Amino acid sequence: MAAFTEEQSMIKDQAKSWVTEQTPVQKFRELRDDGKSSGLTAETWSAMVDMGWTGIIIPEQYGGSNLGNLTFGVVLEETGRQLTASPLLASALVGASAILLGGNDAQKQSWLPRIVDGTSILTLAVDESPRHAPEDTALSAEKTSDVFTLTGTKAFVLEGAVATALIVAARTSGSPGDAAGITLFVVPADAQGISRAPLKTVDSRGYANIEFDSVKVDSDAVLGQVDQGYALLDATLDRARAGLAAEMLGTAAQAFDMTIEYLKTRKQFGQVIGSFQALGHRAAELFTEMELARSCVEAALTAIDEGAEDIDRLCSLSKCKAGDFMHHTSNELIQMHGGIGMTDEFDAGFYLKRARVVEATFGNQAFHRNRYAKLMGF
Repeated sequence: MAAFTEEQSMIKDQAKSWVTEQTPVQKFRELRDDGKSSGLTAETWSAMVDMGWTGIIIPEQYGGSNLGNLTFGVVLEETGRQLTASPLLASALVGASAILLGGNDAQKQSWLPRIVDGTSILTLAVDESPRHAPEDTALSAEKTSDVFTLTGTKAFVLEGAVATALIVAARTSGSPGDAAGITLFVVPADAQGISRAPLKTVDSRGYANIEFDSVKVDSDAVLGQVDQGYALLDATLDRARAGLAAEMLGTAAQAFDMTIEYLKTRKQFGQVIGSFQALGHRAAELFTEMELARSCVEAALTAIDEGAEDIDRLCSLSKCKAGDFMHHTSNELIQMHGGIGMTDEFDAGFYLKRARVVEATFGNQAFHRNRYAKLMGF
């Protein structure tokens, strides 16, 4: 485990206390039952803004605290434990990272303060099919004079139902499958020609499919360089993957804790089932997977903060190992609880459903094993 600073420990304690009291899983259940597909309330978002969570990676000159990605990961892990729904990851981490990495001074001055105060919610619109494949971008951006016309569709956009601005990966040259020829644009979500179709997902979050029908933006909307946006996109995605891995770690760790508590209290044949050797061995295996995943996640977030050379490898490693741990733990949560684990009145199902969705987001385990191998030269 990483050695947290006193400030990071305080933020972790604050986050744990707040999510436990204000956004427990029971609150998420109520929102789902009320038909709120995004699982988000204005009160939750406002409280996160007031606590300064939206400015954790943003420099002080733009209103943030510049505490780094590892500190952000601490917060995301705690929100993951209670399945707290919010645009925190999509906007304050992914959106902010794209602006910080690729934005010019005017773009940073325009967008970063609004991310910090929560008035703007940014998200990354990258994938166009069920599988994560950034280089397969086909949404076109045709240039006429100083105006680009965007046409195409983005699928399964994280927080796409509530975002106020979209960071869109578009193709300005080349063909789908080429890394070259991709350009990023910052586009207001209410721009003429944009239509959103919110998705009803098993984890009750605010995903959406977004269609761009001849959406016009000027050259000031370009993030980074025209035709050379893939490196920026990849770096932004790495930060998204590491942040999501931190949230997944929290979700899976809570599922593990729920399983251990059940093993300690459930009795069969006159004794607690945790005393059965076979179940004890399975729990021990989960614990080793959890600690391995935690090491990988913290290493990735620390590498980002330090500007290390192996950020890409560590981010893929963290997303893969967090996914493995989450998949295994969510399965065992259901299995070890027996029949009650299959009922909706018990919370286990929420963790299983969330696991299946986030495993696929920004690349599943197979994607990242393949990417890691390529980065290692295989």
